[in-house]
Amino acid sequence: MTLTRKRLVILAAVILAGAALGRLAMRAALNLLLGGTLFGGNFL
Repeated sequence: MTLTRKRLVILAAVILAGAALGRLAMRAALNLLLGGTLFGGNFL
């Protein structure tokens, strides 16, 4: 595997992880604003 190909694979993995964590962070922020629970559970 060449160095350029390895860099592209690592970059793709970082982008996918960032997108997943970004969606989770946005969901958490909206749930705090709207007063909901993060994963849909009922804790009361």
